[in-house]
Order: sequence, then structure tokens, then C-alpha cells
Amino acid sequence: MSHKYKNIFSPLTVKNMTLNNRIVMMPMGTNYGEQNGEMSFLHINYYEQRAKGGTGLIVVENASVFSPQGSNGTSQLRIDHDSYLPRLYKLCERVHKYGTKIAIQINHAGASAMSSRTGMQPVSSSNIPSKAGGEIPRPLEKEEIYEIAKKYGEAAKRAQTAGFDAVEIHAGHSYLISQFLSPLYNNRTDEFGGSIENRTRFARLVIDEVRKNVGPNFPILLRLSADEFMEGGNTIDDCLEYLEYLNDEVDIYDVSAALNGSIQYQIDANYLKDGWRAYLSKAVKEKFGKPCITMGNIRNPQVAEDILERGDADLIGMGRGLIADPEWVNKVELGKEDELRKCISCNIGCAGNRIGINRPIRCTVNPSVNEDENYKKEKVKKHCSVVVIGAGTAGLEAACTAAEVGCTTFLLEKKDVLGGLATEISKIPDKKRLYDFPKYLINRAEKLENLYIFKNTEATVDLVKSLKPSLIVNATGSSPLLPPIKGLHDVMAKEDSKVFSILDMINNIDNYPEDLNGKKVVIIGGGAVGLDVAEFFAPRNAECSIVEMAPVIGNGIDPVSKVGTFDLLNKHGVQQLTSTKLLEVKDNSFLVEYADGKLDELEFDYGFVCLGMRSNNPVLEALKEEYSDTNVEVISIGDSVRARRIIEGVEEGRNIINNLTKHDFLDIYV
Repeated sequence: MSHKYKNIFSPLTVKNMTLNNRIVMMPMGTNYGEQNGEMSFLHINYYEQRAKGGTGLIVVENASVFSPQGSNGTSQLRIDHDSYLPRLYKLCERVHKYGTKIAIQINHAGASAMSSRTGMQPVSSSNIPSKAGGEIPRPLEKEEIYEIAKKYGEAAKRAQTAGFDAVEIHAGHSYLISQFLSPLYNNRTDEFGGSIENRTRFARLVIDEVRKNVGPNFPILLRLSADEFMEGGNTIDDCLEYLEYLNDEVDIYDVSAALNGSIQYQIDANYLKDGWRAYLSKAVKEKFGKPCITMGNIRNPQVAEDILERGDADLIGMGRGLIADPEWVNKVELGKEDELRKCISCNIGCAGNRIGINRPIRCTVNPSVNEDENYKKEKVKKHCSVVVIGAGTAGLEAACTAAEVGCTTFLLEKKDVLGGLATEISKIPDKKRLYDFPKYLINRAEKLENLYIFKNTEATVDLVKSLKPSLIVNATGSSPLLPPIKGLHDVMAKEDSKVFSILDMINNIDNYPEDLNGKKVVIIGGGAVGLDVAEFFAPRNAECSIVEMAPVIGNGIDPVSKVGTFDLLNKHGVQQLTSTKLLEVKDNSFLVEYADGKLDELEFDYGFVCLGMRSNNPVLEALKEEYSDTNVEVISIGDSVRARRIIEGVEEGRNIINNLTKHDFLDIYV
């Protein structure tokens, strides 16, 4: 056992609940629930994995106290009727087997509910939408406010009956209680609006109803947006003032931040530092002296330990970090830090899926979010040689998976570094967290004695043949897309060219001045790659313009990144030229055509062509031809199929198990 992190692994008792360690799984929506609001067995498995992984306290995602009016999400849990108790009891039973404590977050979505799902107009403190462009809610009548407060109390009693060890009241993140607390949402003129005391009145009613129902010894957590990070919203000082009216029955403060309009500070953007929110919990703890949870991109155990050592918080909240690695706590306790699969804060499989497009959550770095990695317990039935060409994230995942089930595996990489495009992109300062994933894959690969890695090795048919493969995996990735636009290939080929691709920028990343005031940067392409360029140059005071042929910039990026990116673009005055087509590339300018047919010449000091990536397959067809009359299957995965995201390539890398099963090397599918 590790004694390196004494604070993380010290117990904590709050009323009748004692936690084995200080790591708390934060409540995060999953879309794993049944359509009727009942907990699914898939859902139970998901939480059980995190308990099995050593987590001290799990706070289950928000459950509706009053449906359909207060429901949130496409398949949100419900706790507003006794019929939901059996599955909730089963969940608690499964989690408790591992010594983990479990709470459930109870909530009413208020104006964050959607009539398309509930069949009714949303309600709130006032008639102000919970986000820009959202539905206009109906202000609640006084008798409705008291009725909803009672619903919270009844829900808390059900949680206690089901076997939960505590209950969390959600008072942040633009949900109903938050809509009363925040001056951005609450313009009431009765006793529930106006002064801070009045705006806390509904939250006070809820807390009192919950305490009345659960008794004096059952812990109550209160989740806060301690700073709303929006102009005119509550600041940390305002929060400390309104908590004076709520403090006496709260046992633990879950100190979060932000609203819908500042979601990049609620579901932390990848550029925010590890543990950046700790100053908020510190302020709450110093004033009220009660246990506080902090969170915010906490991935490294030393960061967590330091926060606890300083006394900035008593508990460390991890959300996406435990989606990425359910075994985080056990790995840290057993001294296996090099095996941590750290969340890279990309927000694609989690927030992107659930908030963006109403899918169940997945994870870019963890293809087994809601199932155990049982494939590692299996071994091939006969000798199997696997050749993987390309050591990007897809190729590394495929190679590791094959080796872990006993295949003799050869990984060929033409460059002298592993990790492919992820390694390259991570050289951009705000993307450095991305490197945690290839680093994990490399550490994993280097421990596998039957995995042989060859760097600086160009794959050829003859080389592959010499390795006598049973299965060939082509994972050669992608390269920048450079269409046949007039002048483009000529200008980019010049030695002193001012026109670059994203890889050119990365290769020169350390040579750009910190201050580019007066310099013009024009970026062709407003997708993820083009936005990476804008996010690098705009804060350096460059005069930036983005040219995008589509009617919108940032199409397809996750909702968290989108809010943060557009805040940055607006803050730095980045010109956004949508529905605009690139016609010609010149030495110092781009000739473009606007939607109305008008032509314009955009001069630049630095020009970037970021029109995406395209698959790169130098040896694929030759290998397919060579092995066409054999039982050796040649498969292509990741960007070598077509340019996509890391998440798809990693899923396909793991799915090599299915190819091995198909050819009777294994007896399992994943």
C-alpha cells in the first residue's frame, strides 16, 4: 500500500457516514437510465465499477424530485415515487460491497427543463431563460414553491430508505434553486426575490424539508455555483453572504462553479489548470468551518494531496477523471501512477454526447466506460502474430489490446516518436493535457513483453511478410487536407512561404513571439483545427480572421469547448467570416468570395490553411493485394479509414478483439 498520499487515504467521518478516503465521484448525467426514470442495470454496473476501483464516496447523478415538470435529460433518473426504490436499493447494495459510500443528488431542473421532453412550459423563479436562446419559463406561484420544497423532502426520505448514505441538494448550475439564488434569473418582487435573504428563501425551505425527513444524523450535501462567472451574477463574496442563511443544516459543501452561460468553468475546459477551483472551497471552508469538496481538472494525485495538505478542501471531487479511469483510487493507493488513464478534458464522449446530442456518455480515452475490461482475463487459444502499422492512439490501443490477450505483436512506426497526431497537437500550450493519453498508452505498451515496438521504421510489404502475420492492422493516420485551390500547393511549397498547415505551426510553436500586436493572421477553416490556431494567436494580440465556407464556425465541436472558444474569439475581436469561400492563395493574401458574390483580398503576415485532415494509407492497398488469397485479414482503423476524432480510433483499436474472435483465436467479443 502507498503511504505517499496520507491525506488522500485518511478517513473522514461526517455524522453517521465514514469515508475510507477523500476521493468523491461527482454527479454527472449519463443517459444510462431507463426511459421511465428507473435505474438500469447498465447504470448500476457503471457505478459499481467506480466503487470497485476504490472511490471513497459516489454521488449519483441528479434525480428528479418532481417529474415531468422538473426533469432534465433524455433519460434522467427519478426519485419522485416509491416505485423507483428497488433499483436504487440494488445500486446501493452493489456499491456497499466495496466499502464505498454513496449519495444521490436530488434536483428540479426549473427553466433548464425542455418542453419537447416534458410536454409543458418550464418553470422558474421568473420568466428568464436558463441559457441564451432557451425557452421562456413560467414564474412559479407561491403555493407551487412550497409544494416543490416538500417534494425535495420526500425524495430525500426515499434516498434514505433505498440505502444511500447521504443526499445532495443541487443549488447550482442553472437549475431551479440556482434560478432563485442568482440575480441573473430572479427578478421577483415578493418574499422570494430581491434581497439576498429573499433569494435564499426557497433553498432554505428545501433544506428544512430534507432535514425534517431524514433526521439529524443523515448527512446533507449542498452543491453550489460559488462563483457564477457571468457579469451580474453571484461572485464568491455573494455566495459567502447567502450561505449565512443556509448554513446550519448543511453538513458538506460541494463547491462547484458557473452557470449554463459559463459552462466551460463548470465542466472544466482543457486549458484550465489542475485544481484551479480550490480557492473557492477554501473561502467557503474558512468562513463556515464545514467539510468542503473541491474539483476542477484534478488528475494528478499530488495535486489532490497538496490541496488537502493546505486545507483548501477536505474532499477531492473527480467526475470525468473517474469516467476515464474507474480504478484511479486503487492505482494511486497501490503505487501504480504510471498506469493512470487520465482524463484529457476533451469533453467529447461525456458532455459532447449527453449535452450536445442526447446520447449516452462514452469516453475518448476509455472504450469500456460502462463495462469491465474483462478481455484482459482471456488469452488466445493458439499462436497469433499481429502487425500494427502506425503508433498513433488508435494503433497503440490496438497493439496493446492484442498483446494483452497473448498475441505476439509488432508495432511499426515511421517516426521517432509515438502517439501520432495527439502527440503533435499536445505541443500547443493550451492542448498540453492531451499528451496524457499517448503517455498512458506508451507506458502500457512498454510493460508488455510480447509487444515489440519499432520506431523510425517504414512499413513495407516485404517487412510485414517477414513478421508472418496472422492479422494486420493499418493505423497510418491522416495528413492535412490540401485541396486543388489555385496557388495553394505552389505557395506552401516555397521555402520562405507565409502560408502554413497546422503541422507547420506546431513544428514552429516555440518560435512565435509572445506579442504579435499589429500582425495579421488569417485562418482558412473554422473547424476544430482552425480554432486551435485562432486560440493560439488571438491571445498574443494578433489581428485574427477565420474564413469558413459553412454558415457557422465550430460545427461539430462539443458544447463546453464551443462556449469557451466563442468567449475567447469575442474577447479578442476575432473576425468571423462565414459562408465565405477561398478562391486563390497568394504569397501574402487569400482571395475569398463572400455569400453575396463579392470578392475580397485578405492580407496576412501568417496564413493558415486548416481544411481538416484526410486519410493517409501508403501501404494499405498493396497489403490487401498481397494477402487477398489468404486467411490473413488486413483491417484499417482510426484516421486511416477517414479523418475523425481520437474516440473513434480508440474504439476501433479495442475492437481488434472481435477480429481475433472471428478468426478463432479467442472465444469472446467486446
